Amino acid sequence: METIQLLPLQNNNIHSIFPIQYTEPIIIDITEAKEVKYVKNFIEANTQEIDLFSLKNDCIIPVFSKDNELTISHYNFIETMWNAVNIFFPSEPISKPEIRVSHVIKGRIPEAIHKPINELLETDKTIYYERMAFCIEVPSIYQIIDGNRLNLTVGGVRAYNHENLYSKKTYEKFKIFIGFRNLVCCNLCISTDGYQSELRVMSELELEKAILALFKQYNVREHLEKMSNLQNVYLSEHQFAQLIGKSKLYHCLPNRDKKLLPIMEFGDTHINTVAKAYYNDENFRIDEGSNAISLWKVYNLFTTANKSSYIDNLLDRSLNATDLAMGINKALNGDSEYRWFIE
Repeated sequence: METIQLLPLQNNNIHSIFPIQYTEPIIIDITEAKEVKYVKNFIEANTQEIDLFSLKNDCIIPVFSKDNELTISHYNFIETMWNAVNIFFPSEPISKPEIRVSHVIKGRIPEAIHKPINELLETDKTIYYERMAFCIEVPSIYQIIDGNRLNLTVGGVRAYNHENLYSKKTYEKFKIFIGFRNLVCCNLCISTDGYQSELRVMSELELEKAILALFKQYNVREHLEKMSNLQNVYLSEHQFAQLIGKSKLYHCLPNRDKKLLPIMEFGDTHINTVAKAYYNDENFRIDEGSNAISLWKVYNLFTTANKSSYIDNLLDRSLNATDLAMGINKALNGDSEYRWFIE
């Protein structure tokens, strides 16, 4: 198997081999994975934790109503990603998926249609979750940036509200990613080549092939180098204030002006969170007595604020935080694309 060595960006880090090619599909029991528990979650707003057993056994699977064809369930999505990770990283330990769901859809079995609500038994009820996000870590592949450990992480988002379940079965939409998770705050760090925002597939086999293709195209070294560079770049208090103010102004701009600027996915609530965290975040606030903050910290302030997003917007905003941080870094070196945000 062809491999490349993931070289350390700082001294005394332990790293693994990052495989480039994958072998024939194999099925590995997902229950064998090591469970890793964190105090913080990768997303918090309007979500709840769920385990694989409940997702598989307690939730019904929606269908396309015109032909009664099954959708790819949340459990099958996670299982497909799990198998792909084990194929691509056959020698690495893989953690159990961390799963968050939201927007529960309640129903009843046919025999309980006419029962009064106070007479419903638990066996009469059905549920599924409209939106689901999950992460799977490969903890043996990591990097240390500014004292923060980042573990290689893969995952995805499924949102049934983006499907037309009233039609015949057609392509189903998924969001998938490979990137890193900052263990200090559990924030997700995603790059453009490690994210597919609207993957359309007809089957689990097509889904697995697309996941493996994404893993193969992802440039882990380049992503880590770009993030590592952020710790050596600083915004003055004035530049940070400009960034906060311009980010709030962005959504009020006339459309003709907005089209001339890079996309800003973060709304007022997120920007207010970033502003407060500038002074109060335990990990990424400005140092006392300092008049400058590293772009690495600014980046993490945005990815922290992103954890209050709904599931179906989480990964898009995570990528937008990366684009913003990298764009501002370029602007500080004379590039014009993101200059408006800090001038």
